[in-house]
Amino acid sequence: MGSSTSLALCLSVICLNPVEDLPTDRVDLVELNHYYNDKGRHVLDQLIFYDWSSHAGRFQIRDWRMVKRASQIPHRDWRLGHFVAVWHDPLEGNVLRKMHAMSMRETWTQYDPEIVERSFLKKDKRRKLARVRSGRTTR
Repeated sequence: MGSSTSLALCLSVICLNPVEDLPTDRVDLVELNHYYNDKGRHVLDQLIFYDWSSHAGRFQIRDWRMVKRASQIPHRDWRLGHFVAVWHDPLEGNVLRKMHAMSMRETWTQYDPEIVERSFLKKDKRRKLARVRSGRTTR
């Protein structure tokens, strides 16, 4: 593929899915969790998104996603001063999504923090990441 063809392809993709139309979420904390079973075998990697609850005096889970690719893992944007990740979200029809987090931590556990947190805030009470309906972002 020639360089002019590559450029035309890139421009068409950007025009079809402009960055401004990305579902974008802002969270207080994102956790990259590596979950191992009691025998020390790796079970899964997940991103857990938290918001600070001043009422509860703790971070509470907003939502989570299984990590399928390294590109999902947030990186520090030194210019903006927080962490950013952009990935295709299979839970939303493989839509491209963007997330900003003020802080990030990485953990290795022998329990699933998302399941433990259900005792503090039930799944149906969580705020969730932005949902996409008919090409529009909803909350």
